[in-house]
Amino acid sequence: QVQLVESGGGLVQPGGSLRLSCEVSASHFSVYDMGWYRQAPGKQRELVAVVSSTGSLSYADSVKGRFTISRDNAKNALYLQMNSLKPEDTAVYYCNAAHFGDDNYNFGSWGQGTQVTVSS
Repeated sequence: QVQLVESGGGLVQPGGSLRLSCEVSASHFSVYDMGWYRQAPGKQRELVAVVSSTGSLSYADSVKGRFTISRDNAKNALYLQMNSLKPEDTAVYYCNAAHFGDDNYNFGSWGQGTQVTVSS
């Protein structure tokens, strides 16, 4: 079973920045398209950013231009740089395998997530 450990969340003021990290125990990590999801209270989990195995980047419209996803295959790690944060970015953030448009593409297990709260 793949283990995913997210970290880096916290409380930040609107307009601030945070950098999330995720450690992934999957073998052959580099072959997977990876992404960051988020789930706000009372809402469904949504995919916000994907980095493919070849390095292509894709973003949800709600975060485009503010968030940057990256990966380090040597460290089995995934990152999300979040700038110009807004209160509506408040959510628990998770990493997993990901494809936009395919809700079934993931490792089948989830980490505990990391809480991001944007508030003054």
